[in-house]
Amino acid sequence: MTAIQVASLYVGLNLLILLILGANVVRYRLSTKTSLGMGENPALERACRAHANGAEWTPGVLIALVVMALIGAPIMALHAIGVTLTVARGIHGWGVATQDGPNIGRFLGALLTMTIYAVLAVGLILHAVTG
Repeated sequence: MTAIQVASLYVGLNLLILLILGANVVRYRLSTKTSLGMGENPALERACRAHANGAEWTPGVLIALVVMALIGAPIMALHAIGVTLTVARGIHGWGVATQDGPNIGRFLGALLTMTIYAVLAVGLILHAVTG
């Protein structure tokens, strides 16, 4: 696989995660007949937050992943970031959507996502400064 193919793989996988989380929101909206807001349904609120959180955090990493592919980052580094992001967003979405309050899925998903953000930010800045 080329670097851009690797990035494309993880962009696609993470778009599927967001699609699944979004479909979960639609499912709860239809079953509760709630067209706007969250009503009084905790499951709908969790589904909305799981999707919204993924939509807030995922795009930044995907953009950085494509930039890394374009600047010639090693394929294995792209896979490491892509796999970590995909696992992180999957377990975080599951943790938020299925359980109230703090839980291991939310914690690990958030921790891994923030770690990826930090690694990518530092790596891209260093590449820009040092060439």
